[in-house]
Amino acid sequence: MSRPSIHHIAIAVHNLDAALAFYRDALGLEVTERRQVDQEGVEIAFLPAGEGEIELLQPLDEKSGVARALNKHGEGLHHICLAVEDIEAAMERLRAAGARLLSEEPRVNVEGTRYVFVHPRSARGVLFELYEA
Repeated sequence: MSRPSIHHIAIAVHNLDAALAFYRDALGLEVTERRQVDQEGVEIAFLPAGEGEIELLQPLDEKSGVARALNKHGEGLHHICLAVEDIEAAMERLRAAGARLLSEEPRVNVEGTRYVFVHPRSARGVLFELYEA
């Protein structure tokens, strides 16, 4: 089994267009995709950076998890996503180590990628997402 690698770093923002003024225009990162993800209640923009990418998240309404995080913590790091080969094996390893997962089974996004979030209390205050690569 290979070691996990960073897939993306997600940053919660109030306004995607305003955030792009920095990430795209000032830093010079290219936006490769921008779309709405109703399942998560966010609009996202992807900006590749090296082997991974930065994912900017703007909530679509006040009920989404990203909106709650913004209201509680303000703009900034939302989560770090790691790519894993076998999500079930990764979940079992985390459970065996006492980690709390935010769902019992992997969720599936619109592209068919299976993923799960690890509660921040299990990771020293950082929300982690695992993507099955």
